[in-house]
Amino acid sequence: MSTTIRISTAVHEALRQVSTATGQTLQATLEQAVELLRRQRFLAEVNSGYARLRSDEAAWGEEQAERDLWESTLADGLEND
Repeated sequence: MSTTIRISTAVHEALRQVSTATGQTLQATLEQAVELLRRQRFLAEVNSGYARLRSDEAAWGEEQAERDLWESTLADGLEND
C-alpha cells in the first residue's frame, strides 16, 4: 500500500540529497528517517519514565530490590546454554 503526502520543497531537497548520498531510493530514505524518529521518541519516553521512577524514592528502592533479586539468578549454578 502507498499514499501521497505533501512535504515542503526544502524537505524534498534534503531527502533527495540524503538519498543520493546513500544510494537509496527516496522512499527507502524516508522510511529509514521515520523509523529513526520513532526509535528516538521511544527511547525518550523510556528515559522520561525512568526519570520519574528515580524521583520517587520508594518506587526506585523497589526497582533496585527487584534488580538485586534478578542478579542473584546469575549465580544459580546452572550452566549457560
